[in-house]
Amino acid sequence: MAYPRSLPEEFKIVDATAGCVTTNGGVASDWVSLKHAHKAWVVLQFTQAVGHATQVALQQAQDVGGTGAKALARNAKAWANEDTGASDALVRQADGVSYTVAGDVKKKQVVFEVDPALLDMAGGFDCLGFTVANSAQASNLVAGQFFLLGRYQQAAPPSAVVD
Repeated sequence: MAYPRSLPEEFKIVDATAGCVTTNGGVASDWVSLKHAHKAWVVLQFTQAVGHATQVALQQAQDVGGTGAKALARNAKAWANEDTGASDALVRQADGVSYTVAGDVKKKQVVFEVDPALLDMAGGFDCLGFTVANSAQASNLVAGQFFLLGRYQQAAPPSAVVD
């Protein structure tokens, strides 16, 4: 008997980047509202064609337009796989608001787990995003997605890209 779980029925999946984009010049993700989220995961896939220690930094904002964007003040859980070609194991990293991948030529995966309570809710910050530092390498790529676990499961959950 199959366990009754369905990723698209339990999680809102939202693109954070416009597909796979170059990290040359840096990347600013789209924003998602965590008003209706119990928890959020930021999942990034890196293709490092040229070695570069590229940093990802979590950001918070007051709306999905990015108003008042600033770094998260409290640490989120983080995992990384620095060589997805060799293994599928995600390794737990130190909690933080950023992570820097190793400066080597490999495919990588980075995952942050963000509880909305980590955001400055009292200051009106309820939206999540991230930045990826400038690698100065046009052939280094990143793709990112948000996975949002809704507070209330429903057939048509509220939009996370509208305030």
